[in-house]
Amino acid sequence: MGNQQALVGHDRAAATLRAQYAALPQGTPVRLAKSTSNLFRFRDPATRTLDVSRFAGVLNVDADARTADVGGMTTYEDLVDATLPYGLMPLVVPQLKTITLGGAVAGLGIESTSLRNGLPHESVLEMEILTGDGRLTRLERGDEQFRAFPNSYGTFGYALRLKIELEPVKPYVELRHVRFDDPAVIAEHIDADFLDGTVFGPGEQYLTIGRFVDKPTHRPSDYTGTEIFYKSIRERSADLLTVRDYIWRWDTDWFWCSRAFGAQIPWVRKLWPKQYLRSDVYRKVVAFDRKYGVTKRARQLRGAPDREPVIQDVEIPLARLAEFLEFFHRDIGISPVWLCPVKLRDGTTWPLYPMDPDTLYVNVGFWATVPLAPGQRPGHHNRLIEQVVTDLGGHKSLYSESFYSREGFWRLYDGERYRAMKLQFDPDGRLPDLYDKCVRGS
Repeated sequence: MGNQQALVGHDRAAATLRAQYAALPQGTPVRLAKSTSNLFRFRDPATRTLDVSRFAGVLNVDADARTADVGGMTTYEDLVDATLPYGLMPLVVPQLKTITLGGAVAGLGIESTSLRNGLPHESVLEMEILTGDGRLTRLERGDEQFRAFPNSYGTFGYALRLKIELEPVKPYVELRHVRFDDPAVIAEHIDADFLDGTVFGPGEQYLTIGRFVDKPTHRPSDYTGTEIFYKSIRERSADLLTVRDYIWRWDTDWFWCSRAFGAQIPWVRKLWPKQYLRSDVYRKVVAFDRKYGVTKRARQLRGAPDREPVIQDVEIPLARLAEFLEFFHRDIGISPVWLCPVKLRDGTTWPLYPMDPDTLYVNVGFWATVPLAPGQRPGHHNRLIEQVVTDLGGHKSLYSESFYSREGFWRLYDGERYRAMKLQFDPDGRLPDLYDKCVRGS
């Protein structure tokens, strides 16, 4: 239960971080010193960083109240490990183990409970923020600043501590993989405990419907070693996983992206140490390749066309999903594609990611590279996706590259409200603004 010593240690760490931040010269770029990242906006390393390692940990789990006090740099892997022994889990656990709670709230997180529970920031009760002007401030759910913080991506400040709601779990999750043609069928499963989907190509798409169960009807599957979860969706109509293995079913193979590293070739799989079948390992490989251009040089030596990274998550209204997938298959051509239904939980809007609370959306996730045809400039496919998403009434997450004009960006992400809140959090502009950080890469 409670850990008073941990709470006291947190307060001391917060005071130290505040002093460290105040000591940085005005105009110095501010970055967090983190060992992992799930962003795909690669930048040059900062010369000055803030040490936030002491904010990685669960401070308290209150099983009776179904809440947890958590350091903002705590990974969901550690958070889940702390709550499952109490028969509880966060209301939304993003797919990858090293996503941090603070990162999911300041950015965007989503998973197969999002049809019931919305987005991670909707289950936050209160936050402690180190603001851009160096204050430590506590925000509660009803505060205007609280509602403005999600999707601010560290441009208002940093969440050092969060109190979140938890929900009960059962030991196992029973799955059904159902092939479907009409996306409207998604709306028929709003009572499921878990719901997501996988599109393997035009005419081959599946919903995965999950329900908690107390007792196993057969031996649970294990997708942490030689078996690969996404391949099982085509191969079996029903499955069973422990609740922990279900939560991390996508992490072992970074959905399906581990194939780019040869990790799905059977003989390579046998040699690959099991502890390194993890999304954060693959992400480090990508970061190394981006830094040194290994893959790009190999393509040039072969005379192969250059390729554009298309790594995005977008929210599309369910009523327009078929249109989006038709465009995507025709003009982009990446497969598989992930689908995750989401509906805002509390019936109100969040200004920097203004989804309609009365609309059922489907998150579409796609992570690959696409060849550039002669005459196509880098960013061609991403710009096309951004335009179609806007035309269909959707929104795009900002964890990866963006190509909007400044005017178009602020129309989509409520520039007027953002600027008003920026003056409250960071009146001297010590932190970059959202456009500069997420589009220009400042």
